[in-house]
Amino acid sequence: MKFFADTAEIAAIQELAATGLLDGVTTNPSLIAKSGRDFKEVTKEICAIVDGPVSAEVVALDHETMMKEAEVLRKIADNVCIKVPLTIDGLKTCKKLTGDGTMVNVTLCFSATQALLAAKAGATFVSPFVGRHDDNGFDGMQLIGDIKLIYENYGFKTEILVASVRHGIHVLQAAQIGADVMTAPPSVIKGLFKHVLTEKGIEGFLADWAKTGQSI
Repeated sequence: MKFFADTAEIAAIQELAATGLLDGVTTNPSLIAKSGRDFKEVTKEICAIVDGPVSAEVVALDHETMMKEAEVLRKIADNVCIKVPLTIDGLKTCKKLTGDGTMVNVTLCFSATQALLAAKAGATFVSPFVGRHDDNGFDGMQLIGDIKLIYENYGFKTEILVASVRHGIHVLQAAQIGADVMTAPPSVIKGLFKHVLTEKGIEGFLADWAKTGQSI
């Protein structure tokens, strides 16, 4: 499963990229606003850090303006992936862009039938929001399983990008189902490294090593 970081914070992206585990980055208008920086400038800087897809989202709601914004965004770098909402105009834009060879991430997916539409429109990625789904009394991971089954039934190439990931259990369950990608805040990704027994083991090794009086 590919790991994307859901952030626009440069330092956090650099830290994760240095591990060799980061396959891409997802951003949205809210994350860009949180960074307090220019949208295009931040996107360009992120694209220079990671080789994989960097999702940059349009803010228009109509197809014509979406296409104009997408044209600006895809000129930033070759690894920009245009992010569009799962609406009729969003999918029209998706179909046009993927037809030109541009990567497209269809976002704000909350049902398996929406994901089916995204795949039929040629989406590179579809982003079901599991955390928000859970918040509203639905089973986010059941949604991922349903999408996975439908895509396998028809051989769709669209990758399932599990979004709105809140904790390590979401990551585990997404991997068990066989999702292609998960995107999470850096804090969630870094939390995957942690385990109390790992920490205790390191403490024990260091204590024993100190007793030897040696150094490497």
